[in-house]
Amino acid sequence: MRVGVLTGGGDCPGLNAVIRAVTKSLINHGQCEVLGIADGFEGLMGEQPRVKPLSWDEVSGILHIGGTILGTSNSANPLRDAATLEQVGRNVKALGLDVVVAIGGDGTMSLAHGLAQVGLQCVGVPKTIDNDIASCERSFGFDTAVATVTESLRRIESTAMSHHRVMIVETMGRHAGWLALESGIAGAADIILLPEIDYDLQAIVDFCKAREERQRYTIICIGEGAKESGQSLTVRERIEHSPDPVRLGGVGHVLRERLQPHLKSEVRTTVLGHVQRGGDPTPFDRVLATQFGHHAAQLVLSGQFGHMVTLQNGRIGSVEIAKVANTQRTVPLDSPLLAMARDIGICFGEA
Repeated sequence: MRVGVLTGGGDCPGLNAVIRAVTKSLINHGQCEVLGIADGFEGLMGEQPRVKPLSWDEVSGILHIGGTILGTSNSANPLRDAATLEQVGRNVKALGLDVVVAIGGDGTMSLAHGLAQVGLQCVGVPKTIDNDIASCERSFGFDTAVATVTESLRRIESTAMSHHRVMIVETMGRHAGWLALESGIAGAADIILLPEIDYDLQAIVDFCKAREERQRYTIICIGEGAKESGQSLTVRERIEHSPDPVRLGGVGHVLRERLQPHLKSEVRTTVLGHVQRGGDPTPFDRVLATQFGHHAAQLVLSGQFGHMVTLQNGRIGSVEIAKVANTQRTVPLDSPLLAMARDIGICFGEA
């Protein structure tokens, strides 16, 4: 078999571990020829496809390295028009690809599902620091991002305590608050604001005022998709040619402007941004990514195309890509984590 491998969407710690495991498993057990596709689906969209052979030696020594040796793109849209779709089909045929292992988030899975119409068979591997892929309870990259945000919160607390400030830390997480929630709990945030729960400004003001009289500082962890009740998402920019054109960011600054007039404490905001995506994966993510890559190779060798690797109930398995395309896994309002956090005094900005 001739198998393509690509990484789509934002970069993420653990991508190279998946590439390594997929390639070595396919070579070792299937005697497959593996081609790395450059820059996600963009590598299949031009007049000449951009690929390179992935040999055993090529993927050795990359397990611990962050990012992706193949490059990626979060704006490439092979479904944007009929001409682009036809070009992808021609490239797939010219390369003689039997299947492509697509490593990415919900957007990549949606594109992989749509490309079946030009005969491109795909096996999916879920990747996201937001942990928001449907039917998958834990995706690689999330543990590393939680560790990064948690360390940042602890460092911010030193300044907050010294200067008696309200410090806002903005995390990624457009529609799902898993990153802000778990990082906030691990980093001892006093207030955690999530996309799933619209916050009431007065509730936050009252909470901060109470802490001004006691601890004299407050740490707020806010996901970029959080918003005040009755308000809209904070959109940083729009990239019209992207399959997901809306880019969020800056909600932490919006909250600071709304809070400052009501408090004696100085309010500061730190937006962590892409530092959450970078760096080497944690040991947990290296193991999980390797498991995902190995299972993806097994799906390829057994002909189970159109499936995505998943982790459910602590076990590695698979689910049809069609069932996860264009869907997301958000924090349920009855989550035990939310109940626990409330019990230990964490505020979610609820009226």
